[in-house]
Amino acid sequence: MSLSMYEASVPAFVNMLNSLSAILDKAAAFAAAKKIDPSVLVGDRLAPDMYPLARQIQIATDGVKGGAARLAGVEVPSYPDTETTLPELKERIAKTVALLNSLDKAKFDGAEDRTITLKVGPNELQFPAKVYLFEFVIPSFYFHATTTYAILRHNGVDLGKPDFLAGLAPHFGR
Repeated sequence: MSLSMYEASVPAFVNMLNSLSAILDKAAAFAAAKKIDPSVLVGDRLAPDMYPLARQIQIATDGVKGGAARLAGVEVPSYPDTETTLPELKERIAKTVALLNSLDKAKFDGAEDRTITLKVGPNELQFPAKVYLFEFVIPSFYFHATTTYAILRHNGVDLGKPDFLAGLAPHFGR
């Protein structure tokens, strides 16, 4: 049996989004313990020309909801990018997980043979679905998830690799 586009994407996206949500919980606890305004963490960035944490999560969630929806051949839902607090970012993550979990696996059947068209600014890009998923959606998603982790770790939030991989805990019997 071959690996379906659904199996190659949605479960991994859900796992990492759950990890990001747990990482935000640790960030909130850190901010409370250190008496730091959480908005400092939400607005921080690794470099002056990089997006802040809130935008990293917005892009990560946009990427996976759009990627999965396009592969399933359904309309891509639009979320306004208005989150400014850790709870709002957690809500966005939860909404994205719910969306991913609601997608019908059968809609992904044959997705590997589709062409995905994506509008980026004034340009329209076309990808074979496999290239779209494995060379665009997945790397971009993990880039923004990793950057979120790095921003918080840089600020002193006690995070390690197990936090990044925490979404896999159900697979390890935890």
